[in-house]
Amino acid sequence: MSRIHVKEGLARALFVAAAGISILAVALICVFLFANGIPAMAQIGLPDFLFGTTWRPANDIYGIFPMIIGSIYVTAGALVVGVPTGLLCAIFLSRFASGRVARALKPGVELLAGIPSVVYGFFGLVIIVPFIRDNMAGRGASLLAAAVLLGIMILPTIITVAQSALDAVPRKYYEGALALGADHERSVFRVIVPAAASGITAGIVLGVGRAIGETMAVIMVAGNQPVIPGSIFEGVRTMTANIVLEMGYAADLHRGALIATGVVLFVFILLITTLFNAVKKRGEVK
Repeated sequence: MSRIHVKEGLARALFVAAAGISILAVALICVFLFANGIPAMAQIGLPDFLFGTTWRPANDIYGIFPMIIGSIYVTAGALVVGVPTGLLCAIFLSRFASGRVARALKPGVELLAGIPSVVYGFFGLVIIVPFIRDNMAGRGASLLAAAVLLGIMILPTIITVAQSALDAVPRKYYEGALALGADHERSVFRVIVPAAASGITAGIVLGVGRAIGETMAVIMVAGNQPVIPGSIFEGVRTMTANIVLEMGYAADLHRGALIATGVVLFVFILLITTLFNAVKKRGEVK
């Protein structure tokens, strides 16, 4: 056997091992979550657990519906803030900015991706929360503060993926649009952006995953009340925040309920990813 074949075999074995480890890690996480969470759901009662509006561990009452609603609201708010801003920024960097401007701005986007979530949370605590408290309504720590902060946090993910998708569109699409009489703006927004739709969708999916899975920054600015918020200026608690705030001292059924919350979060993300993939495939077929 030649040296080249040996190297190819080693590389193939290495890649297979890496893929196997990844699959095993996901499988172990799933086994742990479902093995510890489903018995707690059964003991509490699935309807009471999912749709109960009261979370009172001292009385063995575990209803996570307010946390489910809180996670949905915060994620939706983050998308409202982050998706238009991130997409427009990606379009600007890809199709409108000069080479010098793009090279100057791209490190800033990469820097946003590298900032720890606790730093984002501190920024929200000292800037966003006081601004809402002094200029709007409520105590500041609220659904609105969490949504704005998460919208900022998902920007680098959306910008990076969307820009890569826009840059990958063949130049002949743009040139063809110009040849048919379209100006630069119409060529970009009517031809280039739709052609990159699948990649942009992938960026949005990653942004959703980042927003719904974020914990520390949300804890610092959201208020953390386990109730369904009546307005965007009221406090909210997400599923991730609920787990982190109480896992340190939880035991027995309380601990099982928190792990079951993780199961719901896992299924929630899986459903969102499946939905986005279905929309993406439908768009590609069209």
